[in-house]
Amino acid sequence: MKGFNQLNKAFESRVRLGVMSVLMVNDWVSYSEMKELLSLTDGNLASHITALDKLNYIEIEKKFVGKKPQTSYKATKLGKTEFEKHIDGLEKLLINNK
Repeated sequence: MKGFNQLNKAFESRVRLGVMSVLMVNDWVSYSEMKELLSLTDGNLASHITALDKLNYIEIEKKFVGKKPQTSYKATKLGKTEFEKHIDGLEKLLINNK
């Protein structure tokens, strides 16, 4: 089945698919923006962010804005490459297996 071998298990989760989709079209996205965009709970977002970080698919930046801590995320080059392969695999599955 064409494209099947390109699918990445890391992106099987709809949350991780959503996180990477957001990061593919934005340089940096704050935790609160990501949480709101994907309608997620703190725990749900945190666990999926941790999984993507362990694979080095995202970069995490923690800083203070005024006196408030702010965490932001960015897709790494590796993350972008792997996500593009995954999407390409999905497209091939859809196109070639009609």
